[in-house]
Amino acid sequence: MRQLHFNLFIMGCGHHKAAWRHPESQVERLGDVRFYEELTQIAERGKLDAIFFADGQSSDNVSDGPRWFLEPLTMMAALARATERIGLISTVSSTFYTPFVAARMLCSLDHVSNGRMGWNVVTSMFDSEARNHGYEAMPDHAWRYARAEEFVDTALQLFDSWSDSALVMDRKGDYAKVDQVRQILHKGDHFLVDGPLTLPRSPQGQPVLFQAGASEQGRDLAARKAEAIYAVAYDLPSAQSYYRDIKRRVREAGRGVDVPVMPGLVTYVGSTMEEARRKQQELDELLPAETSLRQLGMFVGQDCMNWELDAPVPPLPPLESFKGPKGRYATMLRIVEMEKPTVRQLLGRIAAGGGHCTMVGTPESIADQIEQWWRNEGADGFNLMPPSLPNGIRDFVEQVIPVLQKRGLFRQEYEHATLRGHLGLERPAA
Repeated sequence: MRQLHFNLFIMGCGHHKAAWRHPESQVERLGDVRFYEELTQIAERGKLDAIFFADGQSSDNVSDGPRWFLEPLTMMAALARATERIGLISTVSSTFYTPFVAARMLCSLDHVSNGRMGWNVVTSMFDSEARNHGYEAMPDHAWRYARAEEFVDTALQLFDSWSDSALVMDRKGDYAKVDQVRQILHKGDHFLVDGPLTLPRSPQGQPVLFQAGASEQGRDLAARKAEAIYAVAYDLPSAQSYYRDIKRRVREAGRGVDVPVMPGLVTYVGSTMEEARRKQQELDELLPAETSLRQLGMFVGQDCMNWELDAPVPPLPPLESFKGPKGRYATMLRIVEMEKPTVRQLLGRIAAGGGHCTMVGTPESIADQIEQWWRNEGADGFNLMPPSLPNGIRDFVEQVIPVLQKRGLFRQEYEHATLRGHLGLERPAA
């Protein structure tokens, strides 16, 4: 029976840019792995499918607040030991990692977690990141996606370089069957990899592959390779457009599988609508305009620092000419088109989640909206982006999840031990 899927997207003190400024934030604990263990345990109590970390390879204006802290793959080993059932997903950059390094780390973590590992493949996007990895500037979009596709294909081959029955550990004979451990002998435009991996095939066979393609190339890659997809959707019509397009592309790729689509979701939960709005306003009022303008500038690819706050948003270039992350930019264009906001109003709109769907209300009203998206080809689930942590995820787990469970839309207990099991995915054959 089809049910909702939920990931907790952990980002600093929360996804609102001012979350770290709140008196109840735990900004002092961002370097303490126990903080992330506790968040993951809250998510596990809610029976969520997984927790998820994004990643970046450079620092922006550090005065604005935390963005990156502990390296996520490193953290996964600790989180695996602090939990039992919940999935663990980390972002991996195909632009800067090599397939062998990534596959070895991910396969190791799948063993450590007993089959709970997933990886979100991104192409990276900023010149500041490129200059930390030996490039003068970020390579162009087509090059990055060609490398990403070869990266994924090569990593998948490495995951399968040991057969499931290769390891025999016969103390009087062989440790492993030589004929069931193979080199992949990959030689492509971007990578030269002999293989095999240095460790046996993992419990899931392959860690679950996530992708978040928004451009044409990104959508094609997601449709052909991804096992679950993250999306950016401002409202239900934009979510439906993406959902239907991706599902069509998956069918046309001839895969014959159902690939869950999970848009980002920001929630403010209150016992009344007024309480929920107060929570939102509390955070909005803590955010300096200068910080918001820098965030907006990153989303639209231009300097916004001199924009008049109470004037309409200046004309923005069309989507096809934008060189940055197209999903986020398309959302900015849609907000401007639909709401015709002033700059100040747009800043408030993107303060948490940067244009992802935002639901403000009671547990019942938020559950109503989630169900509406789920029943009407808007989402198979959501990548939860709490505006503040830990309160935002605690509110969702303790108040919204029980409503969805009562409606039969979400599991009461874990039925599987692996991330693949949670997502209804088959274990791939070697």
